[in-house]
Amino acid sequence: MCRTGQSSEPSGDEGVEATDAAFTALLEDSAEELYEQAPCGYLSTLMDGTIAKINSTLLDWLGLDRAEVVGRMRFTDLLTMGGKLYHETHFAPALQMQGGVSGIALDIRTAAGRMPVLVTSKVKTSTDGEQPVLIRTTVFDARDRRAYERELLRGRKAAEEARRQAEADRERLQEALAVLQQNLLPAVLPAIPGLEAGCYYHTASPDLLGGDFYDLFPLDCGRWAFFLGDVCGKGPQAAAVTSLTRYTLRAAALHDADPVTVLTTLNTVLHERYRSGDTRYCTAVFGTLELDPAGGHVDVHLASGGHPSTLVQRADGSAGYLPTPGGMLIGVLPRVQFSAARTRLLPGDTLLLYTDGLTEARTGPGREIYGEDALHAFTTGQPPAGPQSLITALSGLLASFGDGLDDDTALLALGIPAPAGATTSVRTT
Repeated sequence: MCRTGQSSEPSGDEGVEATDAAFTALLEDSAEELYEQAPCGYLSTLMDGTIAKINSTLLDWLGLDRAEVVGRMRFTDLLTMGGKLYHETHFAPALQMQGGVSGIALDIRTAAGRMPVLVTSKVKTSTDGEQPVLIRTTVFDARDRRAYERELLRGRKAAEEARRQAEADRERLQEALAVLQQNLLPAVLPAIPGLEAGCYYHTASPDLLGGDFYDLFPLDCGRWAFFLGDVCGKGPQAAAVTSLTRYTLRAAALHDADPVTVLTTLNTVLHERYRSGDTRYCTAVFGTLELDPAGGHVDVHLASGGHPSTLVQRADGSAGYLPTPGGMLIGVLPRVQFSAARTRLLPGDTLLLYTDGLTEARTGPGREIYGEDALHAFTTGQPPAGPQSLITALSGLLASFGDGLDDDTALLALGIPAPAGATTSVRTT
């Protein structure tokens, strides 16, 4: 006999609640298992680097027990010597400034030796978002990435060499500070047989201390080095950076005159010196000249870091820019790329370097920016009469800008004089 109003089956609400509870328990179990057995390593550290939590995957890679690690080791204890160096000089500063870094190549120490990994870290802040409380880090296995492994090795060697070179440059800088003269520009350019050079400098700073600079100096028999650049800012602070920059470029060139290497050394020195506090940076072109008296030409090899393109005026009246795309500002980032270019100067050709005070001058009633196109047109309209003639024409152009020229401007022109009696032509556009 059945009893009405009663049933052995659970009600609809009771069934849903039971299902939800089981699903919640499954989710909690799955989340913990996912953390522990994930295909990548996870760890959380206090702000001083002490490891507070680590998953089983990373412990297996390290060959360590959880009790050996949690509360007893710091994140840097897991790294190789090279990894610690990179962490100290690049990883940790970037994490502090940006609150997170992604895809950083490091090496960790394992029972079998070193293991290449890619590391992503993010700082977690307090609920009010004011105070950093811990760092969450994900570690990806990079052992199977052979191409990346080779790049990692090259990058580490380059970083170690850059650090050693930066230390050597700083030592040479300290020795030179006692005898460093107050002038930031050479009093006169050196005379080079078979080559003509011209320069001009306009300062827009009221205290006559600008941030633009240039130089021309010998390397060895038949080779000369030149550079021109622009330091961020004006006044005494910019002048201090200019002194450091000019000395570093000269010292680096005597060690290894490859233009990209020289600018890389300068970037390392400026970044190390100014990475904390008031950031300072510059743009620059550095190059070498190799004279061939027998062939009657000069081979030019240069590199640019964030600087306006170099212009070449040819003996036939034409002119064109040397393409150096992608060159980055010097001193802002620890690792940068620079663009290199080559050309050959024949008799009557002139190489022109300039700072952006020229191309960013304001002209006309509308105060338009002068620009590289206008500079190209102006240079094409000048007779190819040599570096000093071009500098004279450009200094007159700068004077015509009046108060539209509100930034420091440096000009440096290098070339081979045209043979006596040679006719010159002006190309019209």
